[in-house]
Amino acid sequence: MLLTTANSLLQPLAPRLLHGGGGGDLTLCSHRAGCLVMNASSEANNPAIMSAVFEPFEEVKKELLLVPTVPHASLARHVYSDRCEGAINDQINVEYNVSYVYHAMYAYFDRDNVALKGIAKFFKEASIEEREHAEKFMEYQNKRGGKVKLQGMMTPISDYDHLDKGDALYGRLRPDFLKFCFKQFIHAMELALSLEKLTNEKLLNLHKVADENNDVQLADFVESEFLGEQVESIKKISEYVAQLRRVGAGHGVWDFNQMLLAGAAAV
Repeated sequence: MLLTTANSLLQPLAPRLLHGGGGGDLTLCSHRAGCLVMNASSEANNPAIMSAVFEPFEEVKKELLLVPTVPHASLARHVYSDRCEGAINDQINVEYNVSYVYHAMYAYFDRDNVALKGIAKFFKEASIEEREHAEKFMEYQNKRGGKVKLQGMMTPISDYDHLDKGDALYGRLRPDFLKFCFKQFIHAMELALSLEKLTNEKLLNLHKVADENNDVQLADFVESEFLGEQVESIKKISEYVAQLRRVGAGHGVWDFNQMLLAGAAAV
């Protein structure tokens, strides 16, 4: 019964089984001491062998020819286009630039003459999060066999004067200090909202590049790791902007700042 079952299992593999020293097909011929013994059918005089040697598939042979031998070439790279590699590097640059802007805003609101510790904390955490996103893309680039190429970053601007909105984010002190601080606060959140939407657009473009190059793995990575979280961030910061517009200057801003400081409204 055991021999019959084994023979039926091995039968589909027979065309690809080789004798260690010959080129003929293997057929099951006897059962000795609990082991299956095979002989090459086209070479009857060859001794029995105790194991099967499998010929590589033709597809594997082609892949073997593609394994790089030069020292600086990636061994892990597989079905990864140059366009996807470049798009990943572009996204790394986006994440680092947004992190840089948030870090500059943290430094401003942490000044002694501004002293909005809650919003300073918010932007510091946002900066760290964006930098972590950049590092995650760097890890993925290495995982796929690409090369991380960091690009230059723009220096964050120090003033956000607006013809319609008036007061600047990093502007000069005005007589009505409370009103000034309020506009600083809300303009900072409006800028953060715009940056989060811009990042979302860049992520969607990266996903599009993955689709156009039939890179299912990259598309899945962007979807599972970033897109959902980005939508949540946009929604939360939109709520912050709406709330700030409602509370107005004075104690409302102070209370909102304290809420951020306590972490009760963290993104």
